[in-house]
Amino acid sequence: QVKSTMMVTLWVFIGIEGASVFSGRAERRKDIAVATVLGFFTCLALYALVSLLSLGILSQPELAALKNPSMAGVLEAVVGPWGAILINVALVVSVVGAFLSWTLLAAEIPHVAAKDGTMPKFFGRESERGVPSTSLLITNLLVQAFLVVTLFAQSTYQALFYIASAAILVPYIFSGAYAAKLALTGESYESGEQRAGPLFAGLLATVYGLWLVYAAGPAYLFMCAILYAPGIIFYVWARRETSQRVFHPVEAALAAALVAVGIAAAYLIWNGSISPL
Repeated sequence: QVKSTMMVTLWVFIGIEGASVFSGRAERRKDIAVATVLGFFTCLALYALVSLLSLGILSQPELAALKNPSMAGVLEAVVGPWGAILINVALVVSVVGAFLSWTLLAAEIPHVAAKDGTMPKFFGRESERGVPSTSLLITNLLVQAFLVVTLFAQSTYQALFYIASAAILVPYIFSGAYAAKLALTGESYESGEQRAGPLFAGLLATVYGLWLVYAAGPAYLFMCAILYAPGIIFYVWARRETSQRVFHPVEAALAAALVAVGIAAAYLIWNGSISPL
């Protein structure tokens, strides 16, 4: 039971790193850490309170029978019909806010990568107001394309968030491992600066990420190779724009392996051996 809920736990906290994505626009870097920690514990407290307090109002079978959003039914049982109206209005506000924040977050990531030379330069183009216009357009077109695909597929919400969660696992694992590597080598740290805490956090994040890969199973991560493989094209494009060596031997082997897994996954989906949605 614990293993089966791990991907759900990951799904509800995806995006908690959003403050660090916009760190380049912050006046004080310290605010990024504060925003990330505050956001995490706020979300954790809300999820815990909603889950526990609801069980003090309705029984588990009653909660399971509620229509979405289930919190509307819970509050209605406490204060009456206006409680359900309040939750429904709050849900609309929440969805609009999530749409705005995720639109900005998705556009900012390739924009920052373009400035770093990891993505092609056209992702770094900005409007007169400093908005990453090209990145915003491309990422939103991709989102719309994915939504159109799901309309014609017999997909479920659970299948979609499993794929999204599996796709984000690899960046999370590498981020944790890189944080541990920096703490071990002392790179980017001041002389004599305490590194035990960051080292522990990096190792814990890496181990937890690997556990999540085990909990999710290889199937979803296998299918994510189809989404990862085309990214190699943009990486090669970016490296050639800056006249840098595209791959070192180990990197070339890993890229080839990723493409091979992506092709194999696409074939298995085509012949019906695995189902993406």
